[in-house]
Amino acid sequence: MNDLQYYGWTENLLKLKEVSDFNYLPHGRVTVSHKTRYEVVAEKGFFSCELTGNMLFGRDPSEYPCTGDWVIFQPIDNDKGVIMDMLPRRQTFFRLKSDAVSEKQVIAAYVNKAFIVQSLDDNFNVRRIERFMLQMAGEKIQPALVLTKSDLEYDKNETEAALRHLSTKMPVFYTSIHDANSIKALSEFIQPNETVVFAGSSGVGKSTLINALCGKEVFKTATISASTGKGRHTSTRREMALMKEGGILIDTPGIKVFGVTNDDTGLLIDLMDFSRFEGQCRFKDCQHIHEAGCAVIQAVDHGEIDHGVYENYLKLRKEAWHYNASVHEKRRRGKSFARMVNEVKKNSSKYR
Repeated sequence: MNDLQYYGWTENLLKLKEVSDFNYLPHGRVTVSHKTRYEVVAEKGFFSCELTGNMLFGRDPSEYPCTGDWVIFQPIDNDKGVIMDMLPRRQTFFRLKSDAVSEKQVIAAYVNKAFIVQSLDDNFNVRRIERFMLQMAGEKIQPALVLTKSDLEYDKNETEAALRHLSTKMPVFYTSIHDANSIKALSEFIQPNETVVFAGSSGVGKSTLINALCGKEVFKTATISASTGKGRHTSTRREMALMKEGGILIDTPGIKVFGVTNDDTGLLIDLMDFSRFEGQCRFKDCQHIHEAGCAVIQAVDHGEIDHGVYENYLKLRKEAWHYNASVHEKRRRGKSFARMVNEVKKNSSKYR
C-alpha cells in the first residue's frame, strides 16, 4: 500500500475528485509519462496506464496527462489500467513548444517550487534564468536558482553582480556534490509533500543533484565527457522521485530553448526590477519601449539598468505578445471553421 499523502494528495484534491463522473474509481499521480502511456502511483500499487478513447481523441495533446498530474483510472489487472479522467491542473510548468508559435508543451503539474539549475561554467546564462522566472511567475510557482559545480574556479563577485536584479526575488544556492553542506542547505529548502521540478540544460547535473538529495541513485547519470568536460545528458523523460524527508522531485530532460507564453507585463516589469521607477515616467501607461519621458529608458542610458536586462525585457515582451496573438488567431479560425461546418449541416438538411 502507498500513502498518497507522501506524493502530495490533499483534501482539496479529494474535493476536486468528488465532482468527477468517475469518482468511484481509484485515483493516482502520474510519476512518469511516455507520450500516451503513463506510470501511475496509487494506493494499491503502481500501474501502467493508457488513455481512454474519449481522452485520447477528445482533447488537445497539451491537455493529456503529464508528470505530476492527478488522474482517475480503471484498473484492468494488478498493474495495468485505463485513465478515465484527470483532475483540473494547478501550478503547471510549461513552455512554448519548439518550432511552434501557439502550442504549449506541458512539463509538469502541481509544482510548488522549480529549481532553475545551471552550472558555474559556460552554461551560466542570466537571460535564460529570466525566461524561466517569468514563466513560473504566471503559474505561482516559487523559483530558486541552483548553481552547480561550485567546486570549479569561477568569479563569485561577477556572478553575484549579474544576478543582482534577480537575487532579491528568489533564493540562490551554490552547490557541489563534493560539499555535503551545500546539498543539506538545498534539502532543507524543500518541505515535506512539496513538489519540486528541476529544469535546465543538459549536463548541468540535475539527475546527480536529485540522487544526492535522495541519498541514493534513483536516476542514472553518465560520466563526464572527455571532449567537453561536461556531464552527458541522460534524462529522456519527466520522472518523479521521493526524498526520505518527504519531498517530491521531478527530473526533466535538458531544455535547449525555452520559449515563453506569459504576457503579463506587470510581472515582467517587477522581475526585471523596473518597478522601482514606477510613477516616474511621463505617461501613466508607459510600456517602457519607446515613449518619450520614460524613466526606465533614461535609467538604461545612465547605467542604472543593465543594457542586457533591458534588451531581454523587449525580447520577452515581443515573444509573449506573438504567442498570444497566434493563439487568438488560431481560436478565431477555429470558430470560423465551426460556423462554416454548422452552416453546411444546416443547408444540407433542407434537401433531405
